[in-house]
Amino acid sequence: MRFLKDLLDIFYPNLCINCENHLFSNEIILCSNCKNDLPIVDDNDIFTTNILKSLEVKKFSSLLYYERNTSTQRLIHHLKYKKREDVGVFLGEWFSHKIRKHNLFKNIDYVIPVPLHKKKFKKRGYNQVSAFAKCIAKQLNVSYDESLLVRVSDNSTQTKKSRYDRYNESSTKFTLLDTRFYEDKHILLVDDVITTGATLESCVKALLKTKNISISIATMAYTLKV
Repeated sequence: MRFLKDLLDIFYPNLCINCENHLFSNEIILCSNCKNDLPIVDDNDIFTTNILKSLEVKKFSSLLYYERNTSTQRLIHHLKYKKREDVGVFLGEWFSHKIRKHNLFKNIDYVIPVPLHKKKFKKRGYNQVSAFAKCIAKQLNVSYDESLLVRVSDNSTQTKKSRYDRYNESSTKFTLLDTRFYEDKHILLVDDVITTGATLESCVKALLKTKNISISIATMAYTLKV
């Protein structure tokens, strides 16, 4: 068994996504040094309130700050474009620890991910937010649902555009297939990276067509500068 493990390690080495050093047996995705260097979000940071102050949400929390050419960007890139869904689980379990530590998101009824357009889903084969969101739902012991909120327009990747371009490309639209299902419910909407907040704003507008709905938001990362 040890021989097979060593052989696999030769052809499929277990490397840190960020620095590409070999991982120890107790490390996953990132080595301990790279994980400890990740920029953790302070939920009381003024940037958070500036972006989300116009949205009708009860609570917002994010895990990491996002900037280009950083370990956070490399994590998200591998998750979205390298078929590394295990990164979503890694971040989801880490975020779940944050939920336990700070007792976040009380009285949630459903966790739902920001959906992909069906064309992008077909091309990628998965929604990069799903694994992360499912970990959160499991931690909160609530239902996970991705069937009712639907993306009806397909925009190109937002993190590669300037903040100005994102503000001016507001055609991303979402629709809610059943405006009664979430009545009197508290929804946790989950996304990968929050930039201008335009995508989340569109999702919130669709969800607010439901009577007496409450909405909170969780994201993997939050953009400081673009």
